[in-house]
Amino acid sequence: MQDRRSLLILGAAGAAGLALPNLAFARSLEGDAESALGELIRSNGAAAALARQAKGVLIFPKIVKAGLGIGGSYGEGVLKEGGVTIAHYNSIMGSVGLQIGAQAYGYAVFLITTKAIDYIHDSDGWEIGVGPSVVVVDEGLAKNLSSSTLKDDAYAFIFNQKGLMAGVTLEGTKISKIKK
Repeated sequence: MQDRRSLLILGAAGAAGLALPNLAFARSLEGDAESALGELIRSNGAAAALARQAKGVLIFPKIVKAGLGIGGSYGEGVLKEGGVTIAHYNSIMGSVGLQIGAQAYGYAVFLITTKAIDYIHDSDGWEIGVGPSVVVVDEGLAKNLSSSTLKDDAYAFIFNQKGLMAGVTLEGTKISKIKK
């Protein structure tokens, strides 16, 4: 009887030990995403206006991109709806062409329509450029963006760019839910 109890306690402790790193990672990712979104909203009036209109937002606080002829990027983020984290996602992109360097950046995709939210929930992954329309907001567009001009399914903001690599595009980026 005592051996069985010891075995159960040992098994529970082992399971908790395996779960704690994942829990710590999830809290860190959620905290980083919340911080990045807060900073974006505080520093960008168009992002603040979209945050009030959005049905959800995908936040990727840190994407790392590198390339030397062949390149790629990877990062993890969260989907928030109504201020609550719904799920964790990853963002992956591969590319071939004239490129050299490395950089880090973050991005947030404000999901404006029910179509965009449904697509995220119902698909195995979302390749930006396929499915709901996504507009990458630059400074010029941001000046003219208002709730009456919102016509697309989703709007993306790229922020915190650091490194030595020309340009960032989201075209061809694959966003997939991280299955636990």
